[in-house]
Amino acid sequence: MAQQRESRWVKAVVASIVRPILRVVTRPRWSGQENVPREGGVIIAANHLSMTDPLTIAHFLYVGARRWPTFTMKEGVMRIPVVRSVARSTGQIPVKRGSTDAVKALHEAEKALVRDGSSVIFYPEGTCTRDPGLWPMAAKTGVARLALTTGVPVVPLAHWGEQHLLPYGTSKLRPFPPKKVEMVAGPPVDLSEYRGKPLTSTLLKEATADIMRAITDLQAGIRGEEPPAVPFDPRQARREAVEERSADDGAPENGAERS
Repeated sequence: MAQQRESRWVKAVVASIVRPILRVVTRPRWSGQENVPREGGVIIAANHLSMTDPLTIAHFLYVGARRWPTFTMKEGVMRIPVVRSVARSTGQIPVKRGSTDAVKALHEAEKALVRDGSSVIFYPEGTCTRDPGLWPMAAKTGVARLALTTGVPVVPLAHWGEQHLLPYGTSKLRPFPPKKVEMVAGPPVDLSEYRGKPLTSTLLKEATADIMRAITDLQAGIRGEEPPAVPFDPRQARREAVEERSADDGAPENGAERS
């Protein structure tokens, strides 16, 4: 039986504060709300553009899809006293990266999905995109693993516009004029070919690629542009940057040859 994770009155207070603010600083355009189940556990897999998009995604789910948003939140954010109290009272899930607590967070997310029938939002990329064109990047496999172990649907969600409100890496909020924020939810990703099979690294990577392809295709539709053939991989980019620096350090200066 589903359990109530959140305080009803805190939810009401948060919604009464956040919704008017977003109505002032954004001009939302939503579609695909019907693809989000009205009840039962569901994973919302979204791209990540800006530190403001948790608010715009929450707005879409709460108003458009009639679902309360449950996020996995960085543990550092949960240390802020007021934020911690509100997050706990609204059912959010803290994540401490790079530790065994990250595994605990996945277990907590699994409980939220299976026991409580929550709608849990994940950013499969793990951070705001570093792709030069702001396309979704290569992702981690945690969402695919959770979807295949729980059996809950994965609804891809793409959005565009928050980068004009608060670009990633800056603290300069640009609320005016109001920014158009487009958001679209697609049908659940078909993961049937992966279910019931051993969760190998290869299988999880393939399932993750299917999820990210669905998100990317939705964003391409919003933007009216063609996405990159291969998703940007930040780890590969870092390796290439290190190799390039090493090559530069070993290059002879001023055209001189090494003896």
